[in-house]
Amino acid sequence: MDSATVDQGTPVRVLLLDDDAELCRLLEEYLESEYFQVESVHDGQRGLERAGSGEHDILILDLMLPGLNGVEVLRQLRRRSDIPILVLSARSDEIDRVVGLELGADDYLPKPGSPRELVARVRSILRRVKRNGGLNQSATFEGPIVVDEVCLDPASRTVTCENKPVNLTSVEFDVLETLLRSAGEVVSRDQLSEDALDRDLAPLDRVIDVHVSRLRKKLGEGPDDQERIKSIRGVGYLYTRTSHNR
Repeated sequence: MDSATVDQGTPVRVLLLDDDAELCRLLEEYLESEYFQVESVHDGQRGLERAGSGEHDILILDLMLPGLNGVEVLRQLRRRSDIPILVLSARSDEIDRVVGLELGADDYLPKPGSPRELVARVRSILRRVKRNGGLNQSATFEGPIVVDEVCLDPASRTVTCENKPVNLTSVEFDVLETLLRSAGEVVSRDQLSEDALDRDLAPLDRVIDVHVSRLRKKLGEGPDDQERIKSIRGVGYLYTRTSHNR
């Protein structure tokens, strides 16, 4: 089965939201040559409607759109959909990457980027989603992982903290799962990228750091006001534990 298919003979459905019609045409040709099925939309409002329809497996989103811009599309979409999102934008400053990721994008690729790299990023996201059962793939899961007041259930892909639900994106869930499974031990940024993004971490790539930052905000401080997720300079992150439950 080709890596661009969900099930045998079923192409992955890509929604490409970008106001550059010529770029969309070129990307359509390349993606379709790699066995993706592509729909291009050039307007933010229409793109938001199509992205929320449930008819696509992944959204490739430009941030600079006329009318309803890509940032607002991302913000509104994340309130009602967990569709995987790859941001593709000429706004390549670090702050723009962080904003996209903070709003719930799975990954970010600045323009100009090679079509080959775009396809590689899309496939990485889809492999992760498929592995987690997001594309109608059955899976067998062990019981919940509990560390102090945080409980992560791989089967339902839900998280609670102090018995209150915590709303996480798919990538945030995967990052937290990796950290909880190794609670009390340092996990490298490369390992987190491999587990959560299913790709190698590029130099100066801050994707994992932004997802960890979002996790910290959503989980809050731990027992005795201690930091739940500690940065280990030059290495990675450590999820602290105060008890030995598992």
